[in-house]
Amino acid sequence: MLNLFVARFVTAAQAAQDRLAYVDSTTNHAIIKVDNTSTVVYPNKRNTVRIQTNDLFPIGSVWVVDMLHVPYGCSVWPAFWSKAPTWPDGGEIDTFEGINMVQNNQMTLHTNPGCRQVQPEQTTLNSTSTDCSFQANNNSGCVVTDPDTTSYGAAFANAGGGVWVTEFAESGISIWFMPRAKVPSGISSNSPTIDTSALGIPTANWPTGGCPMNTFFSAQNIVFDITLCGDLARPPNIFTQTCTGVCYNDWVLGNGTHYSTAYFEIASLRVFSQPGSPGSTTTTTPNSAPDFLSTSKGLLTYAVTMLGVGLIGWLFGL
Repeated sequence: MLNLFVARFVTAAQAAQDRLAYVDSTTNHAIIKVDNTSTVVYPNKRNTVRIQTNDLFPIGSVWVVDMLHVPYGCSVWPAFWSKAPTWPDGGEIDTFEGINMVQNNQMTLHTNPGCRQVQPEQTTLNSTSTDCSFQANNNSGCVVTDPDTTSYGAAFANAGGGVWVTEFAESGISIWFMPRAKVPSGISSNSPTIDTSALGIPTANWPTGGCPMNTFFSAQNIVFDITLCGDLARPPNIFTQTCTGVCYNDWVLGNGTHYSTAYFEIASLRVFSQPGSPGSTTTTTPNSAPDFLSTSKGLLTYAVTMLGVGLIGWLFGL
């Protein structure tokens, strides 16, 4: 019997060879995608990609991702997230996560027992679980669902994409989502500094009062991945909410035409940290020269911008 995960994460070399991870020469955008050209027969898995940074980014960091398209479709489970190397120790931050044909992004923390979302300051009212422990609620984590239907799927692409800002601070973890039309100039200008206080109330917020950051979180690797089915997208009671048939049998198997929308198109990924922090030793690759400048607050003074070749090379450790 197949396990719940019916995606095969390929090596960097195969991803490049099969154009599952590459740079669009016209836009200089990074593309990360599911194989949509092969015919898969039982009991095989479909090829896809998981990319993780070698660098770790500590408390006191902010990451900003600008995307034009996110993967969606029946059986598709994409995520842009981060985790400590010894999960669940050190925690996990899910900035972007969707499944199948849902319309809304979910933002989630996963931790050791004891971390809870308490008195968040956020624009979103829909916190479906406040216990972040991996042992609670089948490891669903403390979930905040974005009410903005342009935060996932076809609506995200039709709106021109958008930007997520994740603040990993001693005061707590905050995530902002901004559809393209609402991205402020300070974010879209690729400034080497960032002041999150200018972004307003976050879309999702987990204050340190209910989840002491230094207790439950440590430096994070940043991850992009697209899995298929799995324990989140596959269960029939979840799958049939937006799709028909059986996740693996009717969607993963056969030709790949189901996966024409199962790709990330990433304009940039920027990481801001304080000079001298563990995450500030990022390898310099094309289009990724680090800048050391100061903000008015003296915070988040280290920025690395990743575009196109630089992003793919950095994520794959090339």
